[in-house]
Amino acid sequence: MRSRPTCRRAEPVTVSDLDARIARIDALEAALWRDPANTSRLADYQKAWRELEAQISAKGDDGRHHFVVAIPVADSPRHLQACLDSLLSQCRAYAYGGHVDGRFRKVSVLLADDSADPAHIDRNRAIVREIVAQGLDIEYFGLDEQRALMHELDDVDLRGVVGVHADDAFAHKGQAMMRNIAYLKLARMQAQRPADRLLFYTIDADQAFTVNVATPDGGRDLQAINYFYKLDRLFDQGDIQVLTGKVVGDPPVSPAVMAANFLDDAIAFVLSMRDAHPDTAYPQPPLDTRGSGEAAYHDMADMFGFGRVGDIYRFRCTASDAPSNAQAFDEFASHLNRFFHGEHPTRITWYRHQPLADSVQAARTVYTGNYVFTADALVHFIPFAPLRLRMSGPTMGRVLRAWVGGAFVSANVPMLHRRTFDATGAAEYRPGVTDLDAQVDLADEFERQYHGDVMLFAIERLAAKGFPRDALAEVQIAATLDEVRVQMSERYQARHAQILARVERLRALLEDPRAWWLARADAMHAFTRFLDNIERNFGEHAIAVGHIGDARRSAEWRRRQLDAIAALRDDRAAWRAALIRMRGTARS
Repeated sequence: MRSRPTCRRAEPVTVSDLDARIARIDALEAALWRDPANTSRLADYQKAWRELEAQISAKGDDGRHHFVVAIPVADSPRHLQACLDSLLSQCRAYAYGGHVDGRFRKVSVLLADDSADPAHIDRNRAIVREIVAQGLDIEYFGLDEQRALMHELDDVDLRGVVGVHADDAFAHKGQAMMRNIAYLKLARMQAQRPADRLLFYTIDADQAFTVNVATPDGGRDLQAINYFYKLDRLFDQGDIQVLTGKVVGDPPVSPAVMAANFLDDAIAFVLSMRDAHPDTAYPQPPLDTRGSGEAAYHDMADMFGFGRVGDIYRFRCTASDAPSNAQAFDEFASHLNRFFHGEHPTRITWYRHQPLADSVQAARTVYTGNYVFTADALVHFIPFAPLRLRMSGPTMGRVLRAWVGGAFVSANVPMLHRRTFDATGAAEYRPGVTDLDAQVDLADEFERQYHGDVMLFAIERLAAKGFPRDALAEVQIAATLDEVRVQMSERYQARHAQILARVERLRALLEDPRAWWLARADAMHAFTRFLDNIERNFGEHAIAVGHIGDARRSAEWRRRQLDAIAALRDDRAAWRAALIRMRGTARS
């Protein structure tokens, strides 16, 4: 039996003591962002937060929110390890809620495992055990647990919310359906802990509680946001039901909508090399932070109200402190295949600091990998999840805004998003993308992106007509879908023509017989592979292009989307019934 530690009576802590410490933290935060490259300032900042938490613990009666971090994962144990490590580091650095008997008191995790590979499932379980042993409570919500929960609801029609899955094929449901099932579990957890003020924080496994900041030495990643403390304050002080952040680092969108602007940057890069000598110094550009918050990575950013982004973004080489042109050319070439796995080599999004309270504004898009919501907001599931469309977050945002209005906000609490691993140059698992024998196939993801865009902008127009609060006639829904589909088809066709023209231009530059880079076989092979894969996925004979233009296939997508929109209000009623069941059985 362990001996009980000797307790020392704490001195009473007054409100003015806490206010004084918070004022000091505010001053340290201001100093940190004046010079984020100064690592000692970050250490002082984090230490001050830990001292504040110690004072709050000494004061007692800590009524702040408990955060349940919900993380869906599918066959990505390395991403999961990095994600949970960052969460554990966040808890240690800032100590939100205190640390009692070796456990973090006000942060825990629900891990929703959607993996299919038994080896990955075993590894995920092992990772959970490792992190739990270090003080962070995690509930593993695997396939068996998910099936058991869903069987409790066999008499509730949730087909439009979580889909239909055979017991022996329950994995790889996709992030939206997996999240909706996890939300049912969260409802049960909330009912089991009525005394706790729970906030649910859903993130992606390929993210970290970190931001990247532009610094003179090329940028660095910092654990510089006290996420839990600041989110607790926002939810305490404002009438907020749902708060969404964004991501920094790799773009949160598909390669299917980034090819045109990346080709622009690639052409500009090769043009800059044409008259340069391979052994002279590469003219390293300053870190370009224009992409932060401006969707500069998106070929059709104007559709989202960002205006037309026509600037060229230059590549920054990391091969050495003073790279040569040849080194820059080789490094750029080595990043080309990563594009198909979601990395954008030239348009990285960087963090821009803004006081959190000043950044809160009405939202229209949910970043499904970074949003926080109250127990009351569990009534808002991710709509149309069984369609497995891209753009589910923006679509959910339009629906959510119609239901809760100003209680849905965004704030400057981004997470660092890293799609690929340096060792492989690829994502660990990416549904809808295959990469085999140097041939990349985006057809599935590309098709889901196209129809996701159709759904998003159809819902936006329907919301302007009162949907989903008001029931609309099916003929009105169908007319809106058809109108958007025609316009989206025209946009995609025009963009494909632009992409192919850029491919032809880049090939001509690369194959110039006078070019010095022709002798660099590995780099030239990477460029050739990249351009071949662009043509394979965006060209006239691309599978996805054929699917989008196929009349029979398009008719089937139209039917499924029309049925899903028309059934949304009924799905909402079924979802409410399921939540009542979850909460009722938890109390019994």
